Amino acid sequence: MTTIRHHAIIIGGSYAGLSAAMALGRSLRDVLILDGGQPCNRQTPHSHNFLTQDGQTPAAISQAAKAQALAYPTVQFKEDLVVEALALNGGFQVKTQSGQRYLSQKLLLAFGIKDELPAIPGFAECWGISVLHCPYCHGFEFRGKKTGILAKGDRAFHLASLVSNLSQKVKILSAGPGSFSPSQMEKLAKNGVEVVETEVSEIRHTDGMLSEVLFADGTAEPFDAVYADVPFSLPEKLLQGLGCKIAESGRIQVDALQQTNVSGLYACGDCTSMMRSVASAVHAGNLAGAMINHSLVAESF
Repeated sequence: MTTIRHHAIIIGGSYAGLSAAMALGRSLRDVLILDGGQPCNRQTPHSHNFLTQDGQTPAAISQAAKAQALAYPTVQFKEDLVVEALALNGGFQVKTQSGQRYLSQKLLLAFGIKDELPAIPGFAECWGISVLHCPYCHGFEFRGKKTGILAKGDRAFHLASLVSNLSQKVKILSAGPGSFSPSQMEKLAKNGVEVVETEVSEIRHTDGMLSEVLFADGTAEPFDAVYADVPFSLPEKLLQGLGCKIAESGRIQVDALQQTNVSGLYACGDCTSMMRSVASAVHAGNLAGAMINHSLVAESF
């Protein structure tokens, strides 16, 4: 068991965490990145809407980012899942799955979120490929295609409005009562968006590329893509030891400088923001790294 004190520990070594590590490494801070090795976009074939990297694979972007961040000699990366974190007097302690313990002055949560996928056959295999979460990330590639919206209520209405700008062939698959207001139903009808309330029983596909949706009544309908609103979770046990507040969105609450309600504890990326994009994560990580360094400077200068 090892106990080493760092200026900062970053939990999560994807875009947000690596961006923060680079900012800190360039300020000569001793940084340890701990990552569990299971990024949420591991099935996504291509990443979009990020200047200089548009169309690149998520893995390639991560590999390049990791190499660049680790080029700074004070930055370390270990693939080890953090299972426990505690706020101590004047710092933090984290424990990993391998039994290691590390201490730091500052702690940054950049571990993203875990998508809780429904138990619909074929859904998980298509997630990030043709069953999607974000029109900004994937919409252009499915422009003009037959598209489903697997959601209901305000979220379905919002997604339908965005996707209708990309395709005229959009259906909401509410899998039960759609829960739309009269004005929402009027706008959906006006824009030719039909609501299908029959439960979805299967997503049929070939290697993650959707071919058709099978419904509980035995009927099937071809689709090229489906946007789905799925719940998510955060590592509850890890957060309990830190005492940070959770916002109404279910994500970690931070201020404009990525600071949580706990002194010295910062968070960035998908665990704090609904904007689940590489560009947003890199921006938030860059800001968090700078703010952590600013705090360290203020304490020592």
